[in-house]
Amino acid sequence: MSSSTKQRITLFINPAIAIHARAQAVVEETTLTCLVEKALIKYLPKETIIKKVELKETLNS
Repeated sequence: MSSSTKQRITLFINPAIAIHARAQAVVEETTLTCLVEKALIKYLPKETIIKKVELKETLNS
């Protein structure tokens, strides 16, 4: 995936985790972006289904 197809995001994470992740990226000779992307791919399910919940009319009374 080229950088033109990536989205910039801002995350607020524990500084110790950030330091650990940066160090691991150096060990793996990769970027922090690639390391986090790889971790998310392993963590996330293949597909996420979000179902729309309809509110009952009794809630509107």
